[in-house]
Amino acid sequence: MTSDKKSIAILAEIFVKKGLRHIVISPGSRNAPIIIAFASHRNVEALSIVDERSAAFFALGVAQQTGKTVAIACTSGSAALNYAPAIAEAYYQKIPLLILTADRPAEMIDMGDGQTIRQKNVYANYVKKSYELPSEINTGDEFNKTDQTINEAINLTVSPDSGPVHINLPFAEPIYNQVENMDWGIDIVDPNQEIKSIDKTELASLAKVWNSSSKKLLLAGMMKPNPGLCRVLGKITKDGSVVLLTETTSNLKSEDCACPCIDKVVSAISENEKTNFQPELLITFGGHVISKMVKQFIRTNKPVHHWHIDPVETNMDTYQCLTKSIPLRPMDFFAQLLPEVEPVNSGFQSLWESRNERSEQRHRDYLNTIGYSDLKVFESLLNNIPEGSHLQLGNSTPVRYVQLFKPFKKLNYFSNRGTSGIDGVVSTAAGATFVSGKPTTLITGDLAFFYDSNALMNNYLNGDLRIVIINNSGGGIFRFIPGPDTTGHLEQFFEAKHNLKAKYIAKAYDIPYYSASNLSELNSILEYFYSPHNGKAAILEIFTPNEKNAVILRAYFEYLKSNNGINR
Repeated sequence: MTSDKKSIAILAEIFVKKGLRHIVISPGSRNAPIIIAFASHRNVEALSIVDERSAAFFALGVAQQTGKTVAIACTSGSAALNYAPAIAEAYYQKIPLLILTADRPAEMIDMGDGQTIRQKNVYANYVKKSYELPSEINTGDEFNKTDQTINEAINLTVSPDSGPVHINLPFAEPIYNQVENMDWGIDIVDPNQEIKSIDKTELASLAKVWNSSSKKLLLAGMMKPNPGLCRVLGKITKDGSVVLLTETTSNLKSEDCACPCIDKVVSAISENEKTNFQPELLITFGGHVISKMVKQFIRTNKPVHHWHIDPVETNMDTYQCLTKSIPLRPMDFFAQLLPEVEPVNSGFQSLWESRNERSEQRHRDYLNTIGYSDLKVFESLLNNIPEGSHLQLGNSTPVRYVQLFKPFKKLNYFSNRGTSGIDGVVSTAAGATFVSGKPTTLITGDLAFFYDSNALMNNYLNGDLRIVIINNSGGGIFRFIPGPDTTGHLEQFFEAKHNLKAKYIAKAYDIPYYSASNLSELNSILEYFYSPHNGKAAILEIFTPNEKNAVILRAYFEYLKSNNGINR
């Protein structure tokens, strides 16, 4: 059976015929036709999550892992507005979501009906495109137009690059009627996945710049694991004039010529050394870069040439020195450039490697001397996360602390760094774990956990998920960044200081709970925390000293760039 609303019945059928499977639906009445069309389909895995904000982030986590378009569906009115944070994150992180919002017919808008707002184009700034399907389909031309629109909308979620697309669906009553499945004579149009190439003349021009530059800096942002790209970059960086800077969220695991902890290296470059580290050619690729230090370094030490590689974001000028945009996938660009490159005699790579080695040694020395703190907790956690795990990172301090530790296990790193908000981190991790089949650890701050605790009101949490909460009684980042402590409002309005604990939230949802307040407790608990829990997720809450954390982290960066001993 399917809905008698032809628009949604056609949509569900095209969705399936395109090889898509997952839809996350939040309960409602006006979206009854969507529920009937999708939940009744034998080839659809329809999930029900009450909170629309959590549901959308859960779907984002599923799409993050599968790389396939995931649909989300809600009723009309303010329910649709709750999708906005996840849609914005998907837009800036380039994750394929198909947003289906049920609506009243156009003639009922602004007529005083309940759950009725102006929904058409409601996400205009944060989707690739918005569509609205007709309330009724009565002619062959209307059918063909609807078929074409749905194909176009779904294809746009993945081509030429991924992102969210919105379809608004006005439904007139009655909305609960069902009909037998019908042979609609549907046409399927596949997305254009053509691999683009650089024109020979342009490639020769790029190669000339490359081969004449003795100081080349490749800077990778957030990306999914890509072994093929990693192999090509391994060949590119055998040249002594090439340096590859990565972060854990770049998921580039090459040991060759990579500085995997940008802040550890850039923070250790003194003012009179900056020209030595300044590149002549900068090539950026991937998503957003976490390090503010490298952004500031390049903005004040600009290269002669800056190429940005991205199939869509052609004008992304993060470093305020963009000279050329190349609309290709990074893998395709470097693969096409590789045969044209010539080795250049240069000490640029060894200069960066030497500073990286010095910073890494100082990092180890410093950690051996400090006491219990956030920094020491992250060392212990990263040493104990099972190899081969997926690591989901909350924003603010968690993702920044992890950047200080080079990847030494086969971990894959993920984080909501599209908009970098704290909302939805637990829901995203839950969705990612639901489909990945991998043990997954989420490390999040206390505020982000409490903000998204509705993620636990979910029937799809599984035993592979481990949630680690670093509870330093508020937004610890605001004790580290300069400014908030000078306002007189640090604790109440910036840090949002609190005495909350997650213990009873875990109890309410019947989730195994552990806690630790010192290193001895933490190290003794971790083995049990990562053991099986009868198919259940588990929570570990680690309480750390908020004032001491900031002092230790500031001293850490001072030590990295100092020639003196450790000053705590």
